[in-house]
Amino acid sequence: MGSSERPKKKVHLWKKATVHFLLCFIVGFFTGFAPANKSSFATHNVVATNASPEISPQPEKVFVKRVEHENGNFDRSVLDESLAMKVQERPNLGPKEEKGEKGDMGKEVNLTPRRLVIIVTPTSDKDELRGVLLRKMANTLSLVPPPLLWVVVESQSESTEVSDILRKTNVMYRHLVFKENFTDIEVEMDYQRNYALKHIEYHRLSGIVHFASLYNVYDLSFFDEIRAIEVFGTWPMAFLSANRQRVRIEGPICDSSEVIGWHLKSLNNSADDTTRSPVHISTVGFNSSILWDPERWGRLTSAQHTSQNSIKFVKEEVLEEETKLKGIPQDGCSKIMLWNLHIPRVIKG
Repeated sequence: MGSSERPKKKVHLWKKATVHFLLCFIVGFFTGFAPANKSSFATHNVVATNASPEISPQPEKVFVKRVEHENGNFDRSVLDESLAMKVQERPNLGPKEEKGEKGDMGKEVNLTPRRLVIIVTPTSDKDELRGVLLRKMANTLSLVPPPLLWVVVESQSESTEVSDILRKTNVMYRHLVFKENFTDIEVEMDYQRNYALKHIEYHRLSGIVHFASLYNVYDLSFFDEIRAIEVFGTWPMAFLSANRQRVRIEGPICDSSEVIGWHLKSLNNSADDTTRSPVHISTVGFNSSILWDPERWGRLTSAQHTSQNSIKFVKEEVLEEETKLKGIPQDGCSKIMLWNLHIPRVIKG
């Protein structure tokens, strides 16, 4: 009898322990689903109904994901409301906002993307100041807000000075090298400008083109102004001589942004050579699309225009297309934003 009762007691104890464990587990399991307090219950209702205007970012994300899972697609009305509430919380909106939207302060935010500015700079290995002036120009362009592309042209040589300087800049650039030899430095400069324009045309680099001499000095607002050019733009430029107390102004005379004439005399009233073109190449900017749109701009056909002097074409178009020419800045071209320093060049032997 005693030996048969012991196994029964053990079995009874195991059953009792098992029932006690299952009972505690079930009570604890269902207790976890009950709200701890009223505030937690209220928050749960906000996430489910999306009725409160003060929804924190975390519940909002959980709500959108749940709608996508249940319906298979986003509920556009719910998503739009969520995005609108995010816009109200962040008045300084990012670049993805559409043009014309307004922030909490009621000010319209202009998010038109900046146009690419293409700076073309010819160089000469005969100029001993080339390295110094290249670094000066690189420092200036590094302060200009992007996008900006610097196209630097030089003749082929064993020197790596130009490429070494360009690699150390923080400016996006293209380094063009040609093989032709020149004895006249001005003819070489014009050839380099045309060489750069052929590169821009071939690669369809869309932007506003400006020819920048290494001897130019800029007001940084100049680059913001030329981004507004639609077709052609022009501006005044001051020429300063290092060894003479003389300033000469070249460029347009404007009524607001309309060009009504050109500066043909220096400030000391001495007459310039009136036979030359009044357009200096550094006082003109243009939309690069004119280089590959012959039908719109009246250029020669694609089979013929490879022999055309693009610099001459640009100057002629500036003088002929007055309706497309815009004076910069728009308040009568009265502000000088570009200076050219006339420093006697030290020519290498």
